Amino acid sequence: MTSIGRAELTLLLRNRTALMMALVMPFFMAAATFSVSREMDLAEVGLSVGALVITGGIGMILLFVVYSNVISVYVARREERVLKRLRTGELSDGEVLAGAALPSAVLALAQCLLLVAIGTVALDLGFPEQPATLLLGLLLGPVLMVLMAAVTAAFTRTVESAQITGLPLFMVSAFASGLIVPLETLPDTMADVFRFLPMTPVIEMVRGGWLGTLEGTDVLRALVVALVWIGASVFAVRRWFRWDPRA
Repeated sequence: MTSIGRAELTLLLRNRTALMMALVMPFFMAAATFSVSREMDLAEVGLSVGALVITGGIGMILLFVVYSNVISVYVARREERVLKRLRTGELSDGEVLAGAALPSAVLALAQCLLLVAIGTVALDLGFPEQPATLLLGLLLGPVLMVLMAAVTAAFTRTVESAQITGLPLFMVSAFASGLIVPLETLPDTMADVFRFLPMTPVIEMVRGGWLGTLEGTDVLRALVVALVWIGASVFAVRRWFRWDPRA
């Protein structure tokens, strides 16, 4: 797995477009969220602009660095028959997929920790009130996004079409999971529905863990929703993931 991860890291560093998307776009979107959030009345729902921007930025990192990037990696390696050749070795299917996604997941986790440090030191958000809950969200996020990327790659024919097939989940997560618009500002019924989206439990655990706004039952609900999506994604990957070229 580490050998596959090193090879993918080398390819990522050589791909300037993918590298710039991974390093710059999440922070650009966080800056855009800052502009939008200044027009919201966040004090009524117990949030600050800094808290929304930093926690939403973590979600953007997961979407750009992990989800979008890993879809392209899986599709490209499948079409090049790399994944099929790797299956003939000692690694299991899960280890092959995990190794290919390892650089993106590690890079995303490092960027998320950087945002946590920025929020704690530069934006005076303070140390996380529930660090265990925050850490749980940071660990579950990359796992969930890698699995969702594998599911999306199963229905993606070419690398060029990866941006299109990944767009629905990206847009739904960005605008309905609390990254840009907090669920607390939405009607209760709508917010309750959006809490069952894939990215929502991760954002809830990150934001609630930092601000200390999640009770035990809320944490349990978010954890269950995240685990259900992880389980469903594992089933979908085993059932539909294609190892042979589709193009």
